[in-house]
Amino acid sequence: MSDITRICFVCLGNIVRSPLGESMFRYLAEQAGIVQQYEIDSAGTSGYHIGEQPDRRMRRVAAQHGLKYSGRARQFHARDFSRFNWIIAMDTSNQTDLLRQAQTSEQQDKIRLMREFDPLGGINAVVPDPYYGGIDGFEEVYKIVERSCQGLLDSLEKGELRY
Repeated sequence: MSDITRICFVCLGNIVRSPLGESMFRYLAEQAGIVQQYEIDSAGTSGYHIGEQPDRRMRRVAAQHGLKYSGRARQFHARDFSRFNWIIAMDTSNQTDLLRQAQTSEQQDKIRLMREFDPLGGINAVVPDPYYGGIDGFEEVYKIVERSCQGLLDSLEKGELRY
């Protein structure tokens, strides 16, 4: 594999949490001057929203924090296992869906939960899906994803996470 670390953030529909993870990780890597070391993408486990923009409420919250949040939803495919070093699931349902698609233990080992990297999270903590709730839920998800992405970036840069 090349020196580029390839990361795919995954949620259910690829319109709220995973594109936020993609945008947040890219922003943090840019701020650290190391974005060229990463290829960052996102996808959904379902095909519900293929081609759609991210949710307007999440775009609004991200914009209030100065984060660019764009792209179009796509579905995760088994071929993504060969493209990415790390596949970051937002919750245990996403993780289970991804594990079902994984055909080897090497592919399974690439799958991690986002909040494993959140200092306030833990091994089984998840990023909640704010889709059916109010704007406060989107703000909370923003904070969780920001902490988790910083933790992921720190783990990668310290060599604590190797592929």
